[in-house]
This record gives sequence, structure tokens and C-alpha cells, in this order.
Amino acid sequence: MSTTKKIAGVALAAALGVTTLSACGGGDTKDKPAGASDAPKSKTVTLVSHDSFNVTESVLKEFEQQSGYTVKVLKSGDAGAALNQEILTKGSPRGDVFFGVDNTLLSRALDNGIFTPYEAKGLAEVKPEYVLDKEHRVTPIDSGDICVNYDKAYFAEKKIAPPQTLDDLTKPEYKNLLVTENAATSSPGLGFLLASVGKYGEDGWKDYWSKLKANGVEVVDGWEQAYNERFSGSAGGKKAKGDRPLVVSYASSPPVEVLYGEPQPTEAPTGVSTGTCFRQIEFAGLLKGAKNEEGGKALVDFLVSKKFQEDMPLQMFVNPVTKDAALPELFTKHGVVVEKPENVAPETIAKNREQWVKAWTALVVK
Repeated sequence: MSTTKKIAGVALAAALGVTTLSACGGGDTKDKPAGASDAPKSKTVTLVSHDSFNVTESVLKEFEQQSGYTVKVLKSGDAGAALNQEILTKGSPRGDVFFGVDNTLLSRALDNGIFTPYEAKGLAEVKPEYVLDKEHRVTPIDSGDICVNYDKAYFAEKKIAPPQTLDDLTKPEYKNLLVTENAATSSPGLGFLLASVGKYGEDGWKDYWSKLKANGVEVVDGWEQAYNERFSGSAGGKKAKGDRPLVVSYASSPPVEVLYGEPQPTEAPTGVSTGTCFRQIEFAGLLKGAKNEEGGKALVDFLVSKKFQEDMPLQMFVNPVTKDAALPELFTKHGVVVEKPENVAPETIAKNREQWVKAWTALVVK
């Protein structure tokens, strides 16, 4: 989610900050990841990430015990800021592995040559549609869908069917109901812009946004303001007396509303308009010039392992990318499956992102 992540649930969870998690005791080494079997117990491997990275402490400690590496997590702001720092320190990276570059920023990272190719152990379990770099400079780790969320109570009370598609949002019955984030300052805002590009093409998206503007779309700076202040369906929005029953958020937002609800509801109070979504894919890569390359390889292997993939949904509120990872009940019961999200090729995004955002800003904000 990058991103990111930019992910709704992470904004509700406690941030780890810059942490070092050390191995507890020697542990059984018979299942050591490939490339780490002879690693000394005191060796450190550093993961550079955006602020939304999270993992259950016991899961990470198990990896440390089995591999002999101590993992240091260096959080570096949002995904764009973290990537910028790695580009500036190219060849002399701050860590061994970078996590959090997504498909909206992927071509920029690859064009700057900050990664060393590495085919992760377990890559065969990754669903093929997520493998966007055939040279394996980056490895897919998670996916998440940016989608319009709706307030179920509002639409039930008004006896109006919630919108399901991008086209629906331009209809008169949804006038002045939608709030979205600024595409120039917010990952979900950019993702929603890209959804319109994917749906209507490079020649049609401006006309779509002209219709949305005429239909009263509201634009705010970021997800926190949109979801927790302006959106009437979220716990935060209810407290803030938000009056917009449609918001650009994530497909994982309804399960988060259940998880953090007080008291916890039996049904999610929000729904997802599945025909409005853009799919984000996040990647990790071995940084070129890494001081601990073998440890970095072992860490990338760990990130695509079943253990980490199944831990991820309730830690970062994203979906696993491997075929063998099961989703938690919270996701299967209260989440949705987005069958046909919009996509735009990373190289097309890289070529056009800046001009699209400038054109969007001139059309919608100014």
C-alpha cells in the first residue's frame, strides 16, 4: 500500500518508529532460510521502509532465531520520501532491503538502479500477475485496493442504492456526497486519479473529472481528513459530524471499522464500491551496495514466506500475494474481493504521473 500505504488500518494502529528487534536465544536452526545458514548470530540486517511497515514481534523473532540475523527496521516517512532518500544514497544505502515501493513509483526506482537482482526463495508461490519486474530487482510483497467506501446507514435511510462504479459517481443522486484526497499530496488520491485513467484512458479521464467536479466532489489534503473527519460512515467521521457518505479509502477499511469498533459491531458499518478501485502492489528489493547482502536475501525470502504473508493482513491491512497464504476471518467475513480493479502500467505512470497530477490540479482544485 504505496503508497502507502496510505493504508487505512495503519493510521489506527500504533507506529513502531525506528526499532531494533533482537533474537531471543539460539533457537533451532534446522529450518534456516537459504543464504543465512552460516550467518553469525550477532549479524544485523536492516530493512528500510515507509512508516506503515509492521509485523508481529513474535513472527519477526522467529525469523531472527532461525536465521541468526538481528533485524533493524528503519522507518523513513511515506513511501515517496523513503524512496527519494534511497535514490539520493544510491550505492551507499542506509540499509540492506527496501520495502514499500509500489506500482505507482516502481519505474522510478528501477530507472535509478537502486536494487540488485535477486530471485527470492518462495517466488514461485507469488501469483504471476503481481510479478511486474521480470529481472527480479524487486519482489512483490502485498497488494491493496484503493476504492470508494460508502456509509451503509446513510443509503439505507435515504433508500438509495450505493454507487458501484466510477460512472455511478457522476449521477445526480450522488451529488455533493463524495470526498476524495488531493492527488498531488495523497497516495489514495493519486490512486483514485489512476483508477480514472485506467477506466477512461489518457484521453478520457479529464472529461470524467469535469463531471465529478460538476457533481460536487470535495477534495481535501489527505486520507486522515477525508476518512476520519469528512466521511459520515467512519467512527472518527461520526464524532466529527462528517456529512459526506462517500469517501476514497481502501477495500480493507470495513474490516478495520469492525476491528477497532467500540463496541465491536457484528457487521461492518461501511461498504466498498468495487467498480471504483485501483490496485496497489508493494515490493521489496535488495539494495545495491548493501553491507549485508546475504542477510538481505534471507530477509526478502522471509517477506514472501507463508508466516509473514499470513501475519501481514492484520498488521498492515493489506492482502498477501502468495497462493498459499490464507486471509484472517476478519477479512473473509467483512472484506470484499475486488475482481476487476483498474490498473495502469508502471512505465506509463512513470512517464505521465507528473503531467497528470498537474492537469488534475488545474482542473479540479484551482
